[in-house]
Amino acid sequence: MSLHKKLAPFYYLAIFYFIVSFILRVVLFFHPITETSFSFLDTIKIFGLGLVSDLFVFVIASVFLWLYLIFISNSKYSKPSGYIIFGIFVALFLYIASGKSIFNEYGGALPEIALIFVGLKTLFFGLLLFLPNYRDKIRFWLFSFVIFLYVLLILQNGISEYFFWNEFGVKYNFIAVNYLVYTNEVIGNIMQSYPVIPLFSVLFLIAGTVTYFIVKKTRTYIDTIPTFIEKIKITVLYAMVFMLSLFMIPRIAISENSENVFANELQSNGLYKFYLAFKNSSLDYFKFYKTMPNAEAYKILKQQLPTISGETTLRKIQSDSAENRKNVVLITIESYSAEFMKRYGNDQNITPFLDSLADKSLEFTNLYAVGNRTVRGLEAVTLCIPPTAGESVVKREDNKNKFSTGFIFKQKGYTTKYLYGGDAYFDNMKDFYSGNGYDIVDENSFTPQEITFSNVWGVCDEDMSNKAIKVMNAEAKTNKPFFNHIMTVSNHRPFTYPNNKIDIPGDIKSRDGGVKYTDYALKRFFEMASKQPWFKNTVFVIVADHCASSAGKTELPLDKYRIPAFIYSPGFIPAQKCNKLVSQIDLMPTLFGLLNFNYESKFYGEDVLKSDYKPRAFIATYQDIGLIKDNVLTILSPKQKVKQFQLNLLPKEGIAPEYQIFYDEIPLTKERTDLVNETISYYQTASDMLKHKKYQKN
Repeated sequence: MSLHKKLAPFYYLAIFYFIVSFILRVVLFFHPITETSFSFLDTIKIFGLGLVSDLFVFVIASVFLWLYLIFISNSKYSKPSGYIIFGIFVALFLYIASGKSIFNEYGGALPEIALIFVGLKTLFFGLLLFLPNYRDKIRFWLFSFVIFLYVLLILQNGISEYFFWNEFGVKYNFIAVNYLVYTNEVIGNIMQSYPVIPLFSVLFLIAGTVTYFIVKKTRTYIDTIPTFIEKIKITVLYAMVFMLSLFMIPRIAISENSENVFANELQSNGLYKFYLAFKNSSLDYFKFYKTMPNAEAYKILKQQLPTISGETTLRKIQSDSAENRKNVVLITIESYSAEFMKRYGNDQNITPFLDSLADKSLEFTNLYAVGNRTVRGLEAVTLCIPPTAGESVVKREDNKNKFSTGFIFKQKGYTTKYLYGGDAYFDNMKDFYSGNGYDIVDENSFTPQEITFSNVWGVCDEDMSNKAIKVMNAEAKTNKPFFNHIMTVSNHRPFTYPNNKIDIPGDIKSRDGGVKYTDYALKRFFEMASKQPWFKNTVFVIVADHCASSAGKTELPLDKYRIPAFIYSPGFIPAQKCNKLVSQIDLMPTLFGLLNFNYESKFYGEDVLKSDYKPRAFIATYQDIGLIKDNVLTILSPKQKVKQFQLNLLPKEGIAPEYQIFYDEIPLTKERTDLVNETISYYQTASDMLKHKKYQKN
C-alpha cells in the first residue's frame, strides 16, 4: 500500500475540515455583528495563519482517528490471544459496572461514560472475534461510522461556532466551557431557540453525503490493512507532526496581536480557544498578572478608601442620621443593555415602563456592569468587589460565608431571600446564596397552579412577580424588615413568553420582544406592589446584570458594559440624576448610605453620593480586567500585559450628554503609570482578600 493510500483517511478529513473552517471564516468576516473593517495585513493573517492554525489543530484532534486505525488488524483475533483480549474487556466492563471502580472516585458522568465506552469496545470486539465470516462487513461499517462521526463533529463545531459568534461576537470562550456543565438548560435553550429538526436533518444529510465520498476514497485502508512495519512508519510520521503541532499552535496564537479584536478572533481556531478557556477557568492573579508588593498595593488602595488600615479593606461606615430600616427589593434584570432604553437613544419604545420609572427615581446615568455574565452581575451586587480574574466567586468552591450585602441586612434584623424563576442550581446560584445566608425561592418552590408559562430558563417574569408579592405579603406579617433579591429570566434566548401581553408575539422569539415583555412584567409587579401595605416602607433597586452583548472592536468595548440602574422609593428618595461614573459594585453601598446604615465594611463598592467619592468603574471578561478613570481605560491581561486607551466620546445627535455611551478607544502613546498602579492595587488586593480568606463575614 502506497503512503498516499495509508494516509488517505487523515488528509481527506483534513481537507473537509479546512473547507468548513474557510467557509465559516468568510461568513463571520461579513457577519453583521463584526462591526469593523480589516486591513490587508489583518485579512492575510485571518485566512493565512488561520488556515495554518487549523492544520495543526486538526492534527491534534485526529489522535483518536490514529488510535482507531493503528489497532485495526486480524492477528489479534487469532486463538488464543483473541479470547484473552476479549476476557480482559469483559473483566474491565464488569469492574466498571460494579460501581467501585476508580472512575467512581471522580464522580459525575465519568463512570457512565467509561461504562458505555468499554461496553461498546467489548461488544464490537466480540462480534469481530466470534463472527469471522462477517468481519469485513462489520469492520467496513465501523470504519464508516468513525469517518461519519468525524465529519459530523466538524460540521457541528462549525455550526456551533457560528451560533456562538452570533450571540457573543467571539470564538469559544469561558462561556462555552460553563455551558457544558448545564447541559439541560443549554440543550433546552437550543431546542426552543432554533429549528432543530430541519437543522439537524440537513446536518445529517450533508454529513452522510460527505462520509460516502470520503469512505469511497479511503476504504482501501481496511480492505488492505497495513502491515506492522507500515503502521510503525505511520505512527512515527504522525508522532512527529503531532509534536510539531503542539509546539506551533501556541506560537501561532501569539500572532493574534492586532488592535482589532475581531481580527484576532477570526484568525484564531475555535477548538484551541475552547481549550484555553477551559485551562484558564481558574486564573491566579499573582501568577499571571502584573503585581507590586502587597503593602504598596494596599497603600495605593487607601487613597481611594482612606479609612482602611493594614492589608485589609475593613473600615467603619458611620452616618450622622438615624438608621432607616425600610424593606429593600433588589431586582437584577437579565441581559438589559442601557441602549434598550429611550433615554439612551432607542426609538423602538420597548422599555416604556422603565423609562417612566427612571424619571421618578434616583437614576445612575453613567453606571457600568463589571462583566458579561449573570454570575458577574450577581457577584457585583452581592459582594461589592471588583471582578477578579477567572471564574466568578459565585461559581468557585470557596464561595460561602462571604462579606455580602445579605450579611449586612442580617445584622440589621432583616430576612433575606433570593428569588429566581428558574432552577437555582444553574450557575451555582443556589449553592452561593444559601451558603451566604439567603433563603432560596426558585422554580421548585412554585405549585403547578402558580405557573402560567415557562420555558427552559424557568417561569415567566409575570409568574415570578406574582410569587414575589405572595412571599413579601407573608414576610410583612412577621413585623421584620425584608430584603429580597429577584433575578428575572424572560429576556434570554429563546425569548419566549405568554402571547397577548405586548404587541410583539411571544412565539416569534425576538430580542426586542424579550426586552419589552420584561418591561411589561415589571410594570405588573409594581402595579401589584403599590397596592400592598408594605409598599410605602420599601425601597426598590433596579439594575441589569449585564448587557445583551459583549462583542466589540476592542477587548472591553465600553458601550457593551453600560447598563441602566436606579433606586425607587416614592416619598423617601426624591427623583434625581447621578451623572458620576459609577460601578455596579457601588449600588448597594450607596443604598446603605441612603438608609443611614452604620456598619463595618469590607466592600470595595462605595457610597457614590458622598462628597469624597472618586469616580471610577470596573469592567472585565474572565481574563481581561479593567479600570475606567479620568477618561482612560486601563486593562490588565495574563502574562503581565498592560494596555491603556484614551476614551474619546463619539456623541450621537438627539441624546442628552449624560446618556451618551459610545467611545473611541485610542491606545495611549504615553503610559499613565498612576492609573496602571491604581488598577493593579484594586485587582491585586481583591485577589489577595479572596485568596487568603480575608473577605469572609467574620
